[in-house]
Amino acid sequence: MAHEHKLAIFRGTLKFKSNVSKIWGVFFILSIVTIIEVALGIIRPDFLVDHRFLALKLLNWIFILLTLFKAYYITWDFMHMRDETNGLRRAVIWTTLFLISYLVVLLLIEGDYIYEVYKIGFIKFNF
Repeated sequence: MAHEHKLAIFRGTLKFKSNVSKIWGVFFILSIVTIIEVALGIIRPDFLVDHRFLALKLLNWIFILLTLFKAYYITWDFMHMRDETNGLRRAVIWTTLFLISYLVVLLLIEGDYIYEVYKIGFIKFNF
C-alpha cells in the first residue's frame, strides 16, 4: 500500500502535480532564500549593520530567521514531517523551538558579557 505525500506547500498556496515537481519547487524556494542570505552577507547594507535589536545587528536577526525558515521547510517537506502524526510533529517542533530559543538567548547573554569585558575590561578590544 503506497502512501501519497501531500503536493502543496505554504498551506496550499503552491500546488504541484507530482512529487518530483514538488521537490524541485521546494528546492528553488530554498535556493532563493539561500541566495538572499549570501547576497546580504556580501553586500551588508549599512542600515542593517548599524541598527540593533536585542543586542544583535538587524542583519544577524535576518540570518537567524532565514535559517530557521530553511530548517523548517527542509524538515517539513524533505523529511516528510507533514505526513506524521500530530503527536510526533509537536514533539519534534516544540523541542526544537525550545532548544533554538534557549541557544539564541544564551548566545545573546554571553556575547553581550564578552563584549562588555573587552570594552571596559583590562583586555584590549582588538577584533
